[in-house]
Amino acid sequence: MLTLDALTIRQGDFSLTADWSVAPAERVAIIGPSGGGKSTLLMTIAGFIPLTSGRLLWQGRDLVGVPPGQRPVSMLFQDQNLFPHLTVAQNLGLGLSSDLRLTSVQVDQVESALRRVGLEGMGERKPSELSGGQQGRAALARALLRARPVLLLDEPFAALGPALKAEMLDLVAEVASETGAAVLMVTHDPADARRFADKTVLVADGVAQAPQPTAALFAEPPQALRDYLGTA
Repeated sequence: MLTLDALTIRQGDFSLTADWSVAPAERVAIIGPSGGGKSTLLMTIAGFIPLTSGRLLWQGRDLVGVPPGQRPVSMLFQDQNLFPHLTVAQNLGLGLSSDLRLTSVQVDQVESALRRVGLEGMGERKPSELSGGQQGRAALARALLRARPVLLLDEPFAALGPALKAEMLDLVAEVASETGAAVLMVTHDPADARRFADKTVLVADGVAQAPQPTAALFAEPPQALRDYLGTA
């Protein structure tokens, strides 16, 4: 269980609070107006932004003060965060060893992850030689190799067309189901939330509200969500 216990984030005039939990294997979308704090929330969970007060717990363990690399978290960014000077296989290998001194077993794990995401035979290519969708698959494969129980997605597929984005969301859902990872996904698109997430968090007016069933939230949206969606 990932628990945001009376969590508060303050940066200058910006403030965001959250007080809720996400269960293992749960898929949660995070939606709301630009600048509301969606990405900030993920960055705080990942450990890149310190929280001001409250607690962040994983299975009862307080993660405050735990460095990002030691948290039970993997994060996919909008730019995929692939190193251009490394091959795809080397980028994946970083998920297993920071010095890329892989054992034969780990090399096999990299190859298996490439096959799992449909990139078999592409390990020696550089990221620039991949399409946008393939880069997304490579980033997902690296997260798969890290095998962390919490996966954070900060709109990593936003630049893809609708069909390819839907395909990637389905692949993430498959991987999450296989690994049992809890997934929190920032999105600006209600269709993504409906397709991917059982529950959705609305971030607005300085509050990341507790997750609600996605279908019910969009069927009867609160005023802040109606304002964001531009509906009456």
